[in-house]
Amino acid sequence: MFRIAPSLLSADFARLGEEVRDVIAGGADLMHFDVMDNHYVPNLTVGPLVCEAIRPHCSVPIDVHLMVKPVDRIIPDFAKAGASIISFHPEASEHVDRTLGLIRESGCKAGLVFNPATPLAWLDHVMDKVDLILIMSVNPGFGGQSFITSALAKVAEARRRIEASGRDIWLEVDGGVKADNIAAIAKAGADTFVAGSAVFGEKDRGGAIRRMREALARA
Repeated sequence: MFRIAPSLLSADFARLGEEVRDVIAGGADLMHFDVMDNHYVPNLTVGPLVCEAIRPHCSVPIDVHLMVKPVDRIIPDFAKAGASIISFHPEASEHVDRTLGLIRESGCKAGLVFNPATPLAWLDHVMDKVDLILIMSVNPGFGGQSFITSALAKVAEARRRIEASGRDIWLEVDGGVKADNIAAIAKAGADTFVAGSAVFGEKDRGGAIRRMREALARA
């Protein structure tokens, strides 16, 4: 099963509720919610209040990607605001195992995010606590960047680790995902795809999602 998660980072924030409803009507499986703090990454976006505001417009799970440091303090707030999945970068936590546990204790699925130069070795001791692995195919901080092709090898390695674990762990990719490269990303092992400008940059959001699904069907 493939899942497409449009990233709100590329939406029109002046009409966010309408934008959310539009992409869900167009076939989105998740709503990807990028949180940046101008500390861990060089950009500042949105917090729990915005997540809470879109929740009534959102009939699919909200996939929160925390690019903040430190990370533990804000996790319960996003859980209360309506997040279904909360992912974080291991570099942003003093105790990765504890942070994964906190997310689950808050009632959400827990994800671990890997930047292009971050090794997957962080997974060695926490695979039993991870529900989602997110591979960044750009350096985090800004939308609209080009896909880093070396991420494909990391996706393949993450898929091998998931299969070896025997657990049902989603493998998500974020950064430069488009209809013309989504099949290659799926062949590497991904099952969940974050797409920002490739969806919200099109007038016909449903058409953009449909073209991605057609490409995935050929993968």
